Amino acid sequence: MLHQQMSEDLAALLPGKSNAEGATRRTALKAALGVGYAAAAAPLMAQTAIRTPSDGLTVGEVMIDVNGFKMPAYRAAPAGKTGLPVVLVCSEIFGVHEYIADTARRFARAGYLAIAPELFVRQGDAQSYGEIGKLIAEVVSKVPDAQVMGDLDATVKWAAANGGDAGKLGITGFCWGGRQVWLYSAHNPAVKAGVAWYGRLVGAASPLSPKHPLDVAGQINGPVLGLYGGADTGIPLDTVDKMKAALAAGNAAAKASSFVVYPEAPHAFHADYRPSFRKEPAEDGWKRALAWFKQHGVA
Repeated sequence: MLHQQMSEDLAALLPGKSNAEGATRRTALKAALGVGYAAAAAPLMAQTAIRTPSDGLTVGEVMIDVNGFKMPAYRAAPAGKTGLPVVLVCSEIFGVHEYIADTARRFARAGYLAIAPELFVRQGDAQSYGEIGKLIAEVVSKVPDAQVMGDLDATVKWAAANGGDAGKLGITGFCWGGRQVWLYSAHNPAVKAGVAWYGRLVGAASPLSPKHPLDVAGQINGPVLGLYGGADTGIPLDTVDKMKAALAAGNAAAKASSFVVYPEAPHAFHADYRPSFRKEPAEDGWKRALAWFKQHGVA
């Protein structure tokens, strides 16, 4: 793939550069966020991929300062409006490609300032990888949860300075990003509500991931709606049951959280550009997500 070749050529030209410096230069040469689909996400299903128009919206890539590091993000919002509720959109392992950008535009059409930060950028260009195994091993597995929390904090700060109302803050995410929804809802007291799409709930503690959603379930700040698939082979339903029990024993926001499990849905059932897409659960989940944010003071 062209993006992969560009990344390899750039690496050869920049020996010895720090991760942060190299990531900044890679970002300067890669395609804009939200353009095209990630190579490792193939096979693609063009006939089901949703295309949300951008007319009437302000859309495109922005740069967010994170303690001097410039992190790219895709922003979508109703044009010319301020005081907008804010939704953070956390990507799958494939980064901020066309599907994530389209999801942000869907939120913008519903009246939100939606921002999808490229949370893998320091570790590499997730869109350039053609193999999921290599992508996980070389990029995704090297991203510390603490880094993600800081990047999302900086994204909220950017939103507040660029037309958003940080007092109306929600977060949603898919797969890898769904896990981050639970963690960020426990991290930031300003989160009003979260919607986690099939995010992993349990795991072994490690230096980069010292805690998992099950560990923080009782201390979340905004109630989370979990949208999961009953046929998801990577997230056993007994882990959902454990999460439900932990939430029931937690604080008020934890107790207000909820799960919807779609019995026949596989993992990534919302990903309309992939064979895993299931139209009815995806559409139902989207309606529930919008209603959840409205119910809990984001909208």
